[in-house]
Order: sequence, then structure tokens, then C-alpha cells
Amino acid sequence: MPEQTAPDRALPADAALRARAVRVIPGGLWGHMNAARLPASFPQYFGRSEGCRLWDADGNEYIDFMCAYGPVVLGYRDAEVEAAVAARLAKGDIFNGPAPELVELAEALVDTVAHADWAMFQKNGTDATTACVTLARAGTGRRKVLVAKGAYHGAAPWCTPSLVGVTAEDRAHIAEFAYNDIASLQTAAEAAEGELAGVIVSAFRHDARRDQESPAPEFARAVRALCDRTGAALILDDVRAGFRIDIRGSWEPLGVRPDLSAWSKAIANGHPLAAVTGTDRFREAAQSTFMTGSFWCGAAAMAAALVTLRRLRDTDAIQHMKTMGERLREGLAAQARAHGVALRQTGPAQMPMLLFDDDPDLAKGDSFVKEALARGVYLHPWHNMFLSAAHRPEDIDLALEATDAALRETARRFS
Repeated sequence: MPEQTAPDRALPADAALRARAVRVIPGGLWGHMNAARLPASFPQYFGRSEGCRLWDADGNEYIDFMCAYGPVVLGYRDAEVEAAVAARLAKGDIFNGPAPELVELAEALVDTVAHADWAMFQKNGTDATTACVTLARAGTGRRKVLVAKGAYHGAAPWCTPSLVGVTAEDRAHIAEFAYNDIASLQTAAEAAEGELAGVIVSAFRHDARRDQESPAPEFARAVRALCDRTGAALILDDVRAGFRIDIRGSWEPLGVRPDLSAWSKAIANGHPLAAVTGTDRFREAAQSTFMTGSFWCGAAAMAAALVTLRRLRDTDAIQHMKTMGERLREGLAAQARAHGVALRQTGPAQMPMLLFDDDPDLAKGDSFVKEALARGVYLHPWHNMFLSAAHRPEDIDLALEATDAALRETARRFS
């Protein structure tokens, strides 16, 4: 039996905020940022950030490998991004109509994203994926949409992983296939019986609590061929991976272009924005379908996105994130070997997943991330992580000092 873990740290400011929150917020918090799903030592509340560093509400500093669950791609509080936001806010953000940044950003996306003939904007990834599904149905006049089993495409009734409050009718025209399984894809398509509106796929398989999986080139080509043959829309959910794998689109290295793509997270370096890009085939559907939101034309986030896209396009930021991820991955692999720990590392190096062998209840993973956290490194035990352009070699090396001690302690505890 493994030994009990060390007592959790005292976080008095965090604890006080949690106690206040539970009285006025159902459950204290909701969704993927609820720290109740993490080991007890993890803070819920944070006070400030800079570069690749976070400080919690109690003042503890961490080298962060979650990047706010992905939106921060250049680094927290990037000076150039924040200057653009401040300049836009000095003039105003929300008006009776959009600011010029709306057109400028749409032009930038069309110039950047390989498949894009047009762009439209929202606020959240769920907005964007839901819009893509709606446009696929509007453009084809059909109802059925194929999704990979276990994939996460947002928190709307058609796709949320929770079935609480969801009716059978919400999912009546959603059918599942297995990611990277061409036969499964074909079977699901055949069952759609001429009603196939679209196939939505993640840039790579990034389901929680399991090894990540890159798209096989033959699978990506099979999805494209199926959509071409049936007239369905190929929808690429690039919300999570977008602008961290390839600036032109995450399936561009595979030579496969979607008809519609959903974007969010890294698009504006932490400012609230999402986008849909599409081909001319779906332009009429996009202009005839009523989609709107009170804050969808907010100009400050678009100003942030213009800087973010330019920097990602014109610098080595994406390659830098990959290089830093590989440095982390190689260091962790060497440490795991040295301590006799079976550690699996999957997914793109810039969006790594860490899981342990023989760890069905994730006790080893919890132990490891708690030990790393106590040494100033914020990792996640079962969700893919994120690197940013602000991670430097010295940050990775400092983090590896902490993970070495954390792996040593985990190996001792579970020996």
C-alpha cells in the first residue's frame, strides 16, 4: 500500500474565498476550472500572473504549464498585447456596431488560415463549434453530425460530456465513431442514410484521463474523402490546438483542409474571443443564419488577437513552444528512467499529457503533481497541458529540478 501523502498546505486566503463562494455560487464554482476536481493542495484562486508564472491568492509562485487551460500562448500579460488592448479601451470597446478591428481581424484570419475564405467571431469555443454545426446543417439541408466518441467539443446540450439536463432530443441527430478508426467512421456515415450534414473532428485526440493520439494521415484523408463524397462539411475543432501546431490550421501539415474550423483559446492571448472560418461553399449559410451575441463584437479582444496572430505568424513562437516542450519531455523521460517510474508522455510536445502506468485511480499522478506544486511547478494530473512562448530554457530547467524531486518522492511512496 502506498504511504499517505504529506498534509496539504495551508492556503488561508484561498480557503476564505472558497467559503464565501459556496454561499453564492452553486457548488462554489463550475466546469473545468473547478479545483475541487484536483488534489486538495491545488489553489482555486489566483492573484496575478506574468510570462509563464502564476501567483495564487496566498502569494505562492508557480511556473505554470496550463496557460489558463490554453488561452495564453504568448505569455501572461504580454506587453504588446496589453498595450493594444489598452489603446482600444481608451477609445471604447462595445458600440452600436463593431469597430474597424472586426474587418482587420477577419482579413488577418483569411490571410493566415489556409482554408479560410471568410471569418466570423464569437466569444467561447462552444460558441464556435456550435456555430460550425449549425452552418453545416444550414449549408447542406441535412441533420446528422458525426462526432468521435469521448471527444470534447464544448458545453452545449448537443456535445457536453455531462448528460444532466440534456434530453434525448438534444442528441437525436448526433452519431459517434472512434477517432482514427476509418471503418468506424464509414459505418457511422452509412447509418446517417443520406442525412449527413457534417463530421466534426478534434485536431488531435485530447480526451481527458487517457493517452493523447495524433491523427493518422490516412484517417484525416478518409474524413476528407467521406465529406467530399457525401457533400457533408468537414469541421475541424481547432479550439484547443489552434495556433500551437501550425499557424495555417492544425491539419495543414497532413495536407487536409476542412470546410469549417472553430477557434478560440490562443486566438487573443487570454482575451475573450472565438472565431469560425469557412470556405466559400458555406458563405451563404453563414450570411443567412442568425447568429449573434451581446459581446461578440467587442473590439478590445480583437485588438489583442491582431497582435497575437501577427506575432505567431512572424516569429518562431510556435517552434519555440515545441522546442521547450521537447526539452521538458526529454528531461522528464530521463528522470522517470532514473527513478524507475513508468511515465507515459503523449500528445504534441507543446500540449503534453503525463500519465503513469498502473495508475487506474490516478493516485500516482495526484502524488506527482502535488509534490511538484509544493516545489513551485503547476502541472495537471489528467488533462493535457500547454506551453507558451514565454517559457524559456531556464524555466524548463527550474521546473525539471522540481519534477525530479517529485518523481523521486512518488517512486518512494509507491514502491
